[in-house]
Amino acid sequence: MKSGALTSVKLPADWSVETILPIDFHGKELMLEAHAYQGESEEEQILALIHRDRTAENGSAPTPVVRVHSGCVTGDIFHSLRCDCYQQLQAALKIITEVPYGAIIYVPYHEGRGIGLFKKIQAYALQDQGFDTVEANIEVGAPIDSRDYGLTARVLRDLAMPEIKLLSNNPAKEQALKQHGIRVAERLPLVAEPNKFNQRYLDTKRARMAHKL
Repeated sequence: MKSGALTSVKLPADWSVETILPIDFHGKELMLEAHAYQGESEEEQILALIHRDRTAENGSAPTPVVRVHSGCVTGDIFHSLRCDCYQQLQAALKIITEVPYGAIIYVPYHEGRGIGLFKKIQAYALQDQGFDTVEANIEVGAPIDSRDYGLTARVLRDLAMPEIKLLSNNPAKEQALKQHGIRVAERLPLVAEPNKFNQRYLDTKRARMAHKL
């Protein structure tokens, strides 16, 4: 996982746009603020979905509960059982829409911890041969985790969220955001039940990547 001090990044003049996004969540219609952001390169795009309960506001807004979610085509879209991404995304949506102020920062270009869809599937094929997730990434010539949170931090500041409660099991994600100037008031667990397809994946995250599962 890339980290480091806050750096100056050249962004397009029109780097953000917003609208209202109605979604169906477990049969319930929800209205969320949708903010899309464009980074320095075409692939660096982020979607922020924000829930605000205006009736619960009393003076200043509370510290937002935020999930920074790496895009996962296989999990988020097709509900793959090889990871816990879909379960985490659904749990995060439930949580952020039940608190007065919450957000999901969805980062599509963080697919496969930043190595992309193709290399992720390459790594899956090696996992079928007995490699764990860390070993498989190394075998395909990819970093264990190449995600950078610089643009995410800029998005959070643009959304007036310099301090957050982070929905994550990953201490390294918390540390990376802090190094980019985001104050993490609290890290809240987001643990999914394991299954026979992702048990080793979760064990590896716990044992080799210090995830708090």
